[in-house]
Amino acid sequence: MTAKCGGVRLVQMRHSLASPPRQEEPALPRYFLSGQAVEVVRLPPGLHIVATPIGNLSDITLRALAALAGADLIACEDTRVTRKLLDRYGITTPLTPYHDHNAATARPKLLRRLAEGAAVALVSDAGTPLISDPGFKLVRAAHEAGNAVSTLPGASAPLAALAVAGLPTDEFFFAGFLPPKQAARRARIAELARIPATLVLFETGPRLATTLADLAAGLGDREAALCRELTKLHEEVRRGSLVSLAQGCAAGEVRGEIVLVIAPPRAPEQAGADDAETLLRQALARTSLKDAVGEVAAATGLPRRALYQRALALAKEADDGTPR
Repeated sequence: MTAKCGGVRLVQMRHSLASPPRQEEPALPRYFLSGQAVEVVRLPPGLHIVATPIGNLSDITLRALAALAGADLIACEDTRVTRKLLDRYGITTPLTPYHDHNAATARPKLLRRLAEGAAVALVSDAGTPLISDPGFKLVRAAHEAGNAVSTLPGASAPLAALAVAGLPTDEFFFAGFLPPKQAARRARIAELARIPATLVLFETGPRLATTLADLAAGLGDREAALCRELTKLHEEVRRGSLVSLAQGCAAGEVRGEIVLVIAPPRAPEQAGADDAETLLRQALARTSLKDAVGEVAAATGLPRRALYQRALALAKEADDGTPR
């Protein structure tokens, strides 16, 4: 009995002298690269704008992988698209949709998470967020609420197209998507004609041929590059004039993600009388004489007075059928 009691006491004593059971520390977040697990530290609280690949998933940066793995939540346009990227690298961070159609209701929820001290990563379907997507409103609201906002740069379709197009890059203007309806598109092109810089546009396959035709009519036959499926298996860059590119696309629909890069208007000394007359004829066929003169003056830099006189002559020629 005593031995038994002593045995119990001994066991109790051993338990009382032993160190308490160690509690396992929570596992660090991780991603997988070439089959190897890479542990990362958790992201600090705030909104983290993370660029993702525009096509080739290998274009992700190491810093972006660490951020996506270390975030508490990833806000993305389409969870199915972003899930493919996360699965490729073994990242299990929860996803929540944030896009044009749900931004008004999703934004307050994300701001609430930020106020609670969460680290939220913002991504788009491809490339750098805020380029033709609704992210800027979330970034602005996060700043206004006093949250930390940081950026992790990476792939960007406009910059990739500029790099490969072989056109001037010292000044460029990104115009996103042109309006889908032709009247509005032509009006927008007339505005863009006045910009003395290389133009960068997004376009869809079904609208590409008509857009190129409208661009040729509104900007003149400028040099351009059609960049398709950049970084992907079927990457293609077609270079030529806007007219030749429009003709090449007229036969059938061009598929894939498309970026158009268009050379700036030529300097006045480069624009000859023949060029101006061609542009005037094209412009007069679709707009008023006054607007046609303004359009061509912006595109060529030639004096309005001289262009106006030539436009009057061309308009009279069209009315009476007498060549001049």
